[in-house]
Amino acid sequence: MHRLVDNLPEQDLPVAARVLEALGATSDPVLRALLTAPKDDEHDEDDADGGLSEARREAQEGKGISHEDVKRELGLA
Repeated sequence: MHRLVDNLPEQDLPVAARVLEALGATSDPVLRALLTAPKDDEHDEDDADGGLSEARREAQEGKGISHEDVKRELGLA
């Protein structure tokens, strides 16, 4: 391995480093599962909680309560 790296052209070293880092990251089964998991593996059901579509619409319209307001209401700020 050392001989292979030592013989690489200087301009290829950054690519080789990224490849080796990726191999190291994917040797961890939990990290590999997280990195290869689908972005969202659950079906998005707008009616599942009875208000997801409405909440999304209100968020787009700028309605709702800010994080800071919620913290104040709960006495956390």
